[in-house]
Order: sequence, then C-alpha cells, then structure tokens
Amino acid sequence: MVDVVEVTQEERFEASRDGELLGFAAYTLDRGTVVLTHTEVFPEHEGQGVGGELVRGALDQVRASGRDVVPLCPYVRAWLGRHPEYEDLVRADPSNG
Repeated sequence: MVDVVEVTQEERFEASRDGELLGFAAYTLDRGTVVLTHTEVFPEHEGQGVGGELVRGALDQVRASGRDVVPLCPYVRAWLGRHPEYEDLVRADPSNG
C-alpha cells in the first residue's frame, strides 16, 4: 500500500510506504489549477506500481479539493490516457490560452 500526501510547501505529492519516500509528483499552481510538471519514482522502487498509485492518489486529492489539472508530465499524460475516468479533471494547457 502506497500513501500519497500533498506537501503544499514543496508543491508536490509524495508517495511513501511505511515512512519511506518512494517518489513524488511535482506541480505548480495556475489560478487554482494543479499543473503536474514532473513525476519521479526513485530507482529502487521502479517497476512496483508506485508511479500509478502516486498519480491516482494525487488526482483523487485534486478531485476532492475541487481543482483541475494540466498534465504537462509525459508520465501523467500517458496514465490519464489509460484511465478515462479521470478525464473530467483535465483542463487545457494554460500557456495555450
């Protein structure tokens, strides 16, 4: 089980298990929209499903807060392509309009 928490002062969501940091999803805020810029799972935890759990946990928290997302991170974009149930959270790239 992976725990995902938002660390607002670091502008990222962190994935951990039993107190050990496994990876993070960095973001910036644009008028209340969470712009996901980079996802990283530390090498020793790759291939264990951590990235998917991290993205799902982050998006669930975004949804619960009433915000939306811009997935600039290629990993998040690809994950969203496989999970259309999160499509309603996606906003157009703010730099394009």
